[in-house]
Amino acid sequence: MASHLSAKIFDFLKLIDKNNNREWFNENKNVFLEAQSEFQYFVEELISEMGKFDKDILKLDAKKSLLRIYRDTRFSKDKTPYKTYFGASLGMGKMNSKSGFYLHVEPGKSFLGSGIYLPDAPILKEIRKEISLFKDDFLKTIEKKKFKKYYGELDDEHTLKNVPQGFEKDDPMAEYLKLKSFIGVHHMTNKDLMDKNAVKNISKIFEAAKPLNDFLDTPIFNTQN
Repeated sequence: MASHLSAKIFDFLKLIDKNNNREWFNENKNVFLEAQSEFQYFVEELISEMGKFDKDILKLDAKKSLLRIYRDTRFSKDKTPYKTYFGASLGMGKMNSKSGFYLHVEPGKSFLGSGIYLPDAPILKEIRKEISLFKDDFLKTIEKKKFKKYYGELDDEHTLKNVPQGFEKDDPMAEYLKLKSFIGVHHMTNKDLMDKNAVKNISKIFEAAKPLNDFLDTPIFNTQN
């Protein structure tokens, strides 16, 4: 098990960034497999640590949580075949429309994500209703001291220009209702991830977003039961 990442991970990612072609990858597949194996062990350790505050996380399979290294280039102008980062989705994903956590490891661009990312329209509508109806409960989750410390404000990369249909334009929560994702982002340095306490530190940061995730999952749970 690995409680932190080694330089080997970042060395590989820097190499694939400079040599993003199938010939190089096939010749150096053993380097990739070693780095991927270390990342998987790290995620396994993280899942175990996170299980102390979220027992559902323990049900996850670390290997299945890893993002594939192969890019889908069908609809992209960028035809490079490989991702230049390692990622692990811990319960979070568009397909299952559930909140969760995400670990992104990329030299100089690593980050943690917590919340729900671009949920399908029916789920998004229910979350917005919940925010509008229970604004104090929602604000309590994102105004907690620990959440503000690690995540600051919710990410607004995906947002509408106007309040969505079905909601009043002067709704007190109008700015939050415009969001299409409800995500907290915490950036990390290479040094942070190589720290001997990286697993515990990341788990602590994720734990700070657990109240937000619980709030977001309430309307999802209600629509599925």
